[in-house]
Amino acid sequence: MPIATKVADRIASGLKRFQPILIAAKSRDVNESDTSMIVTDMMAELLGYDKYTELTKELTIKGTYCDLATRIEGKIQMIIEIKAIGVELKESHFKQAVDYAANQGIEWVALTNGHIWKVFKVTFTQPINAELVLELDMFSLNPKDKNHVESIYLLTRESMLKSGLYAYYDQSQATNKFDLAAVVLSEPVLDSVRREIRRLYPDVRIQIDDLRTAIIEEVLKREVIEGEKAEAARKKVQKSMGKLLKTRKKKGESPSLVPEADLSEEHKAKHDTSMPG
Repeated sequence: MPIATKVADRIASGLKRFQPILIAAKSRDVNESDTSMIVTDMMAELLGYDKYTELTKELTIKGTYCDLATRIEGKIQMIIEIKAIGVELKESHFKQAVDYAANQGIEWVALTNGHIWKVFKVTFTQPINAELVLELDMFSLNPKDKNHVESIYLLTRESMLKSGLYAYYDQSQATNKFDLAAVVLSEPVLDSVRREIRRLYPDVRIQIDDLRTAIIEEVLKREVIEGEKAEAARKKVQKSMGKLLKTRKKKGESPSLVPEADLSEEHKAKHDTSMPG
């Protein structure tokens, strides 16, 4: 993604400055309050937020103050839950922050101990869901590596103003393993696979259900076809296919989502007589 030279330089120099600070803090096993001071400085000097107008510890949610929040043009962008640098980050740590975010309609939550940063996208479903979108290890990032600089950029003020995290999230969703599995198991894709198999084995009868079973049992991992995320992905793909079918019908086009394969006349004849459907 394009990053202004001035911003890239700030990220690189900021990373160089804070890496030894973080390493020293971890060796001293500083407490949460001292870690919070370092994180606040990182938000300002590394990520570009104005410390006095765009960072706040005064956000009250359900009578409790959050550790830190970013606020641009009066709107809260992200809640940041901070733990001591020596504390291993766990799911229980960000649950409260996610509850805060859901209560206020805030979509982004970061959990950090200064060393590790985890960024979650909150989805306002029932129940509320939080998906890990980005994880950074500040000790291992190289200020001279363009990809590392781009990863940090996603958390910057400039990125927030350009919806950079949203774009990154959408990109990651496009290759989400649950969505990919649902697409592979959809009727149009299975039909296309069956046609290609007919090219290889024109005398073999094979049905869509046989293909689906083979792919589920022999190709895909169970984790991508079972559970809530897999079911949500299936519904998403079905909805998308349904919209495409309606559009084609309105235009008077064939409702089929897969064009007829370019089979030889001999193979088409075999297909017509020995492989119905």
